[in-house]
Amino acid sequence: MSYCNVKIKINGEVIEKEVESRWLLSDFLRDKLGLTGTHVGCEHGVCGACTVLLNGEPVRSCLMLAVQADGLEVETVESLAEEDGTFHPIQQAFANNHALQCGFCTPGFLMSVKNFMETHPDLPTDDEIREAISGNLCRCTGYSNIIKAVKEAYVLKC
Repeated sequence: MSYCNVKIKINGEVIEKEVESRWLLSDFLRDKLGLTGTHVGCEHGVCGACTVLLNGEPVRSCLMLAVQADGLEVETVESLAEEDGTFHPIQQAFANNHALQCGFCTPGFLMSVKNFMETHPDLPTDDEIREAISGNLCRCTGYSNIIKAVKEAYVLKC
């Protein structure tokens, strides 16, 4: 097996590790670093449950090797809440609007919405929100409460 050294800034902390060159970023985060908030669903990049932010952009961590993140910055869902456990406005809005049920898809939605809110500072339309979350699948809730949650997150962030 081939191993490589990587240096990745993860949730604000620089991590230096030796990784097997075939490890997926999702497996590295979950199995080697214990960041289990990143969920692995379809393992084909379709469901979006494994979405993390790579240099601020949403990516499917199940489609990327950990070595590809060398020298880059990764944000996982664990980066959202404050140190004291206080929810990020996006998390609070999802909780307030019952925009999660089983919660499996939620981390991917939260990270996609975080990027969307950072790149679209004005309150979006329902259609803009639908487009923004179109890469994330939910089997439990439907999407109406998720759309409501995104709108409320814009209000809470102020």
